[in-house]
Amino acid sequence: MIALTQRSAQPQISARQVAAASRHMSTTSTPRVAVLYQELEPPLINGVRKPKKPGGYRDSGADIAYVLKHQGAIDIITPVSAPDPERDADWCFGDSERGMMDAIKKGATHFWANTILFANHPLQTSPSLTSVAKTLNVVGQPPKLVELYDDKSFVNNLLRARGGFTLPSAYDVHDEQALAELLRVDLEYPVVAKPVRGRGSYGVKVCRSPEELNEHCRGLLKEETSVIIEDYLAGQEATVSVMPPSPATGQNDYWAMPVVERFNHADGVAPYNGIVAVLQNSRCLSESEHESDPHYSEIQSQCVEVAKLLQCTAPMRIDVRRFEESESSPFALFDVNMKPNMTGPGRPGRERQASLTALAAAGLGWDYPTLLTLVMTRCPECSEAVIPLLRPKVDYTIVRTWLSGPELIRLSKTGCELCFFIRKSIENVARANIRRLHNNRAIVLGDYHGKIVLGRSRQTEMILRLFNDTNYYEIFTLRGFGGGSRY
Repeated sequence: MIALTQRSAQPQISARQVAAASRHMSTTSTPRVAVLYQELEPPLINGVRKPKKPGGYRDSGADIAYVLKHQGAIDIITPVSAPDPERDADWCFGDSERGMMDAIKKGATHFWANTILFANHPLQTSPSLTSVAKTLNVVGQPPKLVELYDDKSFVNNLLRARGGFTLPSAYDVHDEQALAELLRVDLEYPVVAKPVRGRGSYGVKVCRSPEELNEHCRGLLKEETSVIIEDYLAGQEATVSVMPPSPATGQNDYWAMPVVERFNHADGVAPYNGIVAVLQNSRCLSESEHESDPHYSEIQSQCVEVAKLLQCTAPMRIDVRRFEESESSPFALFDVNMKPNMTGPGRPGRERQASLTALAAAGLGWDYPTLLTLVMTRCPECSEAVIPLLRPKVDYTIVRTWLSGPELIRLSKTGCELCFFIRKSIENVARANIRRLHNNRAIVLGDYHGKIVLGRSRQTEMILRLFNDTNYYEIFTLRGFGGGSRY
């Protein structure tokens, strides 16, 4: 595990590096950026629907576009020729096929995907984008990974299987029968119940009795969602933003930003920032606070390892909390957020806007334009969604090895349960990752040219899909973690 991240040891990016990153962008591709907002309704994914944010992130999208244009010297493409700073709709395009094609016709070469992506998002599937797929940059996480990792239950189980992460105990509830069975278990209250595909603090509740848990879970189950029930973490809450590699700024690996503390909870839960502004209940810890408590650097290191495991290509944020109200208590990871809010000040009337990641950036001495500029200069080699926009062939090769057992066991209801994008040294990286996950029952992969050898294992069924770009494979695991539902 990485031993980085006492705050004093965190990467320090100088003004000269920021300027170099800006020059790198201007000399390599001369980006013309269009910011996307969530126009599309989230799909029903295996019986579960993620709630749509009112406004579809138009407000933060407008903040990003305005600041990049006026303070970041970036060429921003907008729906109208003279956007009004106070009109969100003037600054960002819908993430529908029509909205994206409108942006491309206006000259966009880069999309900032300030939206919720999924495997069948038009960004991945639209025939209209095929002609520009090789010349289009996307700032954001790969859509297929977002869909997979938006499932909090799957991510939690993946981290448990990987090992080395501190997590609260948890139970998955997919229907009322499973809820009834769980209520017969002697749970230690209070517990936290939340949707498996949530947004902000929507649907998150501390339940202090079986009756309260039953009522809350039944309400959530009626809303096309499954439920996670976790041990309640009673101590200090914080959040850690993790940045992906960005050689343009001298950062060649994932790294954690300073810890941001959350406080002023409502009934044990940090309120959604659309209700209570983060400046009212959050602050970046000082350097001396970081250095005085080793638990901060330890949880930062765990968050970096999460980002590495998930192969994130854009900033992500992980919420953490101590088990008890004591400085001697360690932190546990309780929520992995693939799309952290990126709101910040700059537009007229929005001077008091902030986000948790922006607060962490301020702790490094960055202002909001600097943060956005550095997000734009992340590492192309670590992203599925940069030039070229990799889109799978329709006739991809499927190689299957069937192992013992009449039934396949899945952690959740997704068809693709575990996905790694493995680049460069496919043999070494894949062997290392799979051995960690499957207790040395390794599956050995061959070279980049499609030679694949599958090792026998009673615990694992693998489906390998070889796509049109030979720099990566997609690896899916459908069996081997236990405790899941059957199909």
